[in-house]
Amino acid sequence: MAADNNDKNGSRQPLLKNRYHENCPGCKVEQDKEMHRGLPVKQLLNVWMVTLCTALPVSCLFPFLYFMVRDFGVAKTEADVSSYAGYVGSSFMFGRALTSIPWGMFADRYGRKNAIVIGLVAVIVFNTLFGLSTSYWMAVSTRFLLGILNGSLGPIKAYATELFREEHQALGLSTFSSAWGIALVIGPALGGYLAEPVEKYPHVFPKGSLFDKFPYFLPCFIISVFALAVLVACIWLPETLHNHNVGNEFTDDAEALEKGITGKTVQKTENLLLNWPLMSSIIVYCIFSLHDMAYTEVFSLWAVSPLKLGGLNYSTDDVGNVLSISGFSLLLYQIFLYPAVQKVCGPVRLTHISAAISIPLLQMYPFIALLPGFAMNLLITIASVLKFCLSATIITGFFILQNRAVEQHQRGAANGIAMTGMSISKAVGPAGGGAVLTWSQKRVNASFLPGSHMAFFVLNLVEALGAAMMFKPFLAEKEETASEQLE
Repeated sequence: MAADNNDKNGSRQPLLKNRYHENCPGCKVEQDKEMHRGLPVKQLLNVWMVTLCTALPVSCLFPFLYFMVRDFGVAKTEADVSSYAGYVGSSFMFGRALTSIPWGMFADRYGRKNAIVIGLVAVIVFNTLFGLSTSYWMAVSTRFLLGILNGSLGPIKAYATELFREEHQALGLSTFSSAWGIALVIGPALGGYLAEPVEKYPHVFPKGSLFDKFPYFLPCFIISVFALAVLVACIWLPETLHNHNVGNEFTDDAEALEKGITGKTVQKTENLLLNWPLMSSIIVYCIFSLHDMAYTEVFSLWAVSPLKLGGLNYSTDDVGNVLSISGFSLLLYQIFLYPAVQKVCGPVRLTHISAAISIPLLQMYPFIALLPGFAMNLLITIASVLKFCLSATIITGFFILQNRAVEQHQRGAANGIAMTGMSISKAVGPAGGGAVLTWSQKRVNASFLPGSHMAFFVLNLVEALGAAMMFKPFLAEKEETASEQLE
């Protein structure tokens, strides 16, 4: 037995040496995953911080955008402000739609870390300039440039898959989606609490100061400072991309099988547009992304709209309170509940359940607005918590399906395709949501779905379309290959 063990060990030594390359960052990550099988807290924190920093600029403007656009004086009527605000929100996503695939290809060739670093630099520069905007077109252009140069969300998704062992990949991707979801909550909270600080905190920010001239600069500045800190921390961020051509190393088929995904199968290149498990999940993902962005825009604008237009007449602080509670609840859900529920139900079934619950929940919003005082505030907050948790569940499920559908060397490009589609959807979302809300607020006296009832009904039509497409034969899952089963 001892001799057999020695033979086995001896026969495996060369394989282990060939498997990992001393100067390959991707191999170092693979070695670390084999040596440390526990919960990768440090890696989860890395993914969470980078995603949060990248996503915060997307949402910080929602509470004050209505007032910012109104102050620019471009809208002819109060009801038209929502439409102009939607175009500002769309400009970021339109810019990102143009460059997501090139950024994915860049990440596949030069590394995920380099793409992430460039994205953080873009956040620091253009998010700061947006806060200093003095005209409507300066606001649109800075958001557009931020979208073009901030192409790191796709590479981060690939990174979150590659950084973790298989049993922790769902947690890694849920960390990405929870950070994204929390950014869509913390961002508006920062925007709500810190916009117009001279009026809210006159003892700290006096009249005539920089923050008086630029009342919406402070939340953008805080996010840029945070991005700078994360950029410095990225010095210690490990690279997951292999820098050697694995496909030419193994001439023995048995040896290639022994190495699993680090052998020949890794370098098999396919046309991603013909990969139906990937493309079907991206198409449905884009529909839900359109819905989520439109919902965020509609909710933020509807909440601060006056009562005569069917809104809640909330202040920026009120919106910040609702979204802050939602963000904290989402964090707890993603850490403690989602991984366990996902293991039991699976990503596809869980998205079915979440979509089915979201539709009646969303249509309840206008009825909740009719309740008095405390009851309305409580139920709106509960509904917001549930909506964010359900949306994060759906999006995380599609992240898992997309990254399982391709091999590592094409993950950046695959996520680039997903980000392009998502960015187009999210570019349409704010503009479409703002336009629908403006239209609905002009028909508050209609007999059929008056006012905001129509706005939330249109949102539900989009979600119902996505829910209908989440079933076979449209949505397909990748079948396991022989090498994946050996692992």
